[in-house]
Amino acid sequence: MRKVSRREALKVLGAAGVTAGTLGAMAQPSPPLPNGAGFYRFRLGEYTLIVLSDGQTPPGNAFPNWGANPGRQAEFEAALRENFLEPTQFINNFNPMVIDTGRQKILVDTGRGQAGRLLSNLANAGLRPTDINLVFITHGHGDHIGGLVQGGQPVFANAQHLIGETELEFWLSQANPPANLLALRDRFTRVRPGAEIAPGVTAVDTAGHTVGHLAVQVSSGGQTLWHLGDAGGHYILSFRFPDHYLGFDANPQQAVATRARLWQTAAAERIMVVGYHFAWPGVGFVRRAGNAYEFVPAFFVF
Repeated sequence: MRKVSRREALKVLGAAGVTAGTLGAMAQPSPPLPNGAGFYRFRLGEYTLIVLSDGQTPPGNAFPNWGANPGRQAEFEAALRENFLEPTQFINNFNPMVIDTGRQKILVDTGRGQAGRLLSNLANAGLRPTDINLVFITHGHGDHIGGLVQGGQPVFANAQHLIGETELEFWLSQANPPANLLALRDRFTRVRPGAEIAPGVTAVDTAGHTVGHLAVQVSSGGQTLWHLGDAGGHYILSFRFPDHYLGFDANPQQAVATRARLWQTAAAERIMVVGYHFAWPGVGFVRRAGNAYEFVPAFFVF
């Protein structure tokens, strides 16, 4: 057997040390990201859609806000528990969405502003506020318009801003209009139900939650999706109970009638839906269930 020299032995030990150091460096964990990195990207025909999480609320009571029908609380609570949800530990989601048509990037709703995570999750998805060409506001509630303005300036400075004509007129007529709508009142283009926002993207009449609430329809390659805004209500209760309404529905009867129309059409035509407050990422389909409906989450695509 050949005797190994001292010099050769030191070289071998040195190489082993380098390898160990390299492996040790590789084993160092990266800073943790939010579950799912805060965005969900998928295709609809030729378009790319990106649901963005604006975060969640801390756990709290579901009722009466998420089921305001008098005398129905016990029934609603039982339905939540049947679905493994504790009514006193309710967590609310906020799900804006980007529609990338290849020529335009359209943001549907802007989240809660500084209280939310829209901008950080937009960055996680590889986008900057300056990449957004058009902002569409479904309605004037604070958790949808909170991200419009920062430091007195529009957050999405390169974007055209759209909102329903009836909706904007309602809010601006109030004694204390929402500050973000007031700040951008001259920047908004007012639209009506049925208006084309972009090729294959149209505004849908979904009044009831607010007086001029508009959802967004996206159609491409023979597929259709609705971003419901708040017209969808709750992803369990608003499907199982046809008369269910929310504590913040401006016109409960109209909101119930709107949901009935949406569910009937979505189920019959197999239209995909995204709910702003549905369980993350809020993407799925509507299926008949006896005299009511149920929400079926879409298959998660990586």
